[in-house]
Amino acid sequence: MPPNEQAKRNHDALFPGHISTLAVTDPELIEAFDNFAFDEVLRESKLDVRTRLMVQLAALIASQALREYRVMVGAALTVEVSPIEVKEIVYQAIPYVGMGKVFDFIHITNEVLTVRGVALPLPGQSTTNPENRLEKGLAVQKQIVGNTTVDNLYANAPADQQHIQRFLSDDCFGDYLTRSGLDIPTRELLTFSMLVALGGCEPQVKGHVAANLNVGNDRAKLIDVLTQLLPFIGYPRTLNGLRMVDEVTASK
Repeated sequence: MPPNEQAKRNHDALFPGHISTLAVTDPELIEAFDNFAFDEVLRESKLDVRTRLMVQLAALIASQALREYRVMVGAALTVEVSPIEVKEIVYQAIPYVGMGKVFDFIHITNEVLTVRGVALPLPGQSTTNPENRLEKGLAVQKQIVGNTTVDNLYANAPADQQHIQRFLSDDCFGDYLTRSGLDIPTRELLTFSMLVALGGCEPQVKGHVAANLNVGNDRAKLIDVLTQLLPFIGYPRTLNGLRMVDEVTASK
């Protein structure tokens, strides 16, 4: 049987004119997956479609899902996630996922944008320079993570690890999180999505649950994000993410 009519409508809205080869070779799989991912899961969501596609792209990068990412970039552009927003998702993955894993996604993104007639490079989004990246990075780090938490990270780090704390401030936050193109609440949802999808990052997931709450993303939104990631990252990572949300919000 093909996917149900609602799943088909939701799928076609993202992939107009797309003919799935798996629908021919694996029809039972596509029926089950599309009914779940493009109907049942969506019925549980209050996320707007643009945010949903952005967090899914972030999770697919962390999951190293190259082929699925290529398809979903097209869907994101179809629902008017801008080329700059797509690029910013990829760039933000570098400090969290690592250039070794992000490199191919940069090239895939460029290929998809070029096919769609987007001229590269895109307008620059950097707001820092080598002289002020630490100052501005530290400011946005404290905005997101909290003054006390950041001060404690520096105070408690051994002398031979102080440079790592500085790198977090000037590189992770100063070079990437200060960029324009995406607002801070959206960037924190992306970070949360990447860390959950990576797996094995529960302490960092927990920290960024708190960070999301700091910037206005409440428990309901985080659970909604995890629900929309579930078809693409699986149950174990989703359940681990839910446990981190529960642990942080239980004391709120």
